[in-house]
Amino acid sequence: MAVGDGEAALAAVYKPIAGERPLIDFPDGTLARREVAAFLVSEAGGWGLVPPTVLREGPFGEGMVQEWIKADPAADVVAMVVADDSRLRPIALFDAVVNNTDRKGGHLLPMADGHVFGVDHGVTFSREPKLRTVLWGWQGQPFGDHERAMLERVAGALEAELASVLRPLLARPEIGATRRRVAALLRNGRFPRPSPAWPAVPWPPF
Repeated sequence: MAVGDGEAALAAVYKPIAGERPLIDFPDGTLARREVAAFLVSEAGGWGLVPPTVLREGPFGEGMVQEWIKADPAADVVAMVVADDSRLRPIALFDAVVNNTDRKGGHLLPMADGHVFGVDHGVTFSREPKLRTVLWGWQGQPFGDHERAMLERVAGALEAELASVLRPLLARPEIGATRRRVAALLRNGRFPRPSPAWPAVPWPPF
């Protein structure tokens, strides 16, 4: 769909809450809000990984509206994932923060300038550990100074303005769980490893 007016219009993705498929491990009618929350956390950490995302009324009711991103058609996402391309490392860290349950290769949008966006963040912010991703290439590796600084930014924001803007989007226990995840990442100083308690990679992976 297009949003805006005249020359200011831009292409966007619209996911109405009314069209969300019920899931057994996420409350009904919350996926669009989780998408917006993921954008806000990405911005708070300085990642810039999630395209601008808001809640808006549309032809089928309230839903998530996200700027449409046209990826570089020459980019080979499969090759990037297999090779543990360093451009994907920030997304691996971001996913650990938001507890992404479904990071598939198809959710990665490489741009011609080298930046990579991530989309489809409806199944994030669960209170329970559920990280499931194709980006395990950095498991156990220590964070660099820049990565630690980004985590510290999120930690600080969660104690201030970020928490207030997340409250209409997430349950309070989910915000608390996000605080604890960030604190644990800073304490451990390393990328998380897969847990044997649940499948580590989503299916299909791409």
